[in-house]
Amino acid sequence: MAPPAPLLLPTVAAATEPRSVGLGAPWTWLRRGWADLVRCPGPGLLHGAACAAFGGLLFAFFHQRFWWLAGAFSGFLIVAPIVATGLYRISRELESGRRCGLHEALAAWHPRDGRLVRFGLLLGLAGTGWVLTSASLITAFSPEQVRNPLDFLRHVVLREQGLLFEAWLVLGGVLAAPVFASSVVALPMLLDRPVTVLQAVLGSWRAVVENPAPMALWAALLMLLTLAGMAAGLLGLIVVVPWLAHASWHAYRDLYPPGAPAP
Repeated sequence: MAPPAPLLLPTVAAATEPRSVGLGAPWTWLRRGWADLVRCPGPGLLHGAACAAFGGLLFAFFHQRFWWLAGAFSGFLIVAPIVATGLYRISRELESGRRCGLHEALAAWHPRDGRLVRFGLLLGLAGTGWVLTSASLITAFSPEQVRNPLDFLRHVVLREQGLLFEAWLVLGGVLAAPVFASSVVALPMLLDRPVTVLQAVLGSWRAVVENPAPMALWAALLMLLTLAGMAAGLLGLIVVVPWLAHASWHAYRDLYPPGAPAP
């Protein structure tokens, strides 16, 4: 009797071995992300509008407590990858030549996949930790109460003595860098491949380690475009959020092309 054929499973190694990309790759990701947004604008614009509305609520509640407002918006940047989960699926459907719409985007939020839920909770904890840390730092070391953006500019940014603003920036970078490295391609990978949360996080770190310059540029573009969207009265987020979400899918796909099945 012939031995049974080996069971074919998607290779995990293919999910943890990133490609090397050039410094111009982030611009390509942005171009492809924009093309996806133009091809299927509805779900993306709804996601962007929801983010802009959420930002408006944050401002309405915390505009007189600027340390909380700054921390809340920084925390939003940390948890943004989980917000874009539905749009990763849209890009995947478009890549496969299938028609897609809001139903496919919302289906990605169904909590059937515990991996996505666990990773979302981890990002939420990271964002909450930064909000509390940022607020505590400004409250404890600012010589005056910081109630609004003008107070923050006067008492923190333009303060002649001390290095409070510099410390705030350094602390934000120290906390944000590992979160970026852990999540930059982890969520698209979890949506696309049968890997564990740990494998997705390690795969994301490997992509950053193998491509430090392109990924540093990508981090800068994500931050600058998001800040530009916020500066436009938050209305810019309606377009920026889906654009960057679709581009993030293409970043993942460029770094981790589809792997062939292996025994």
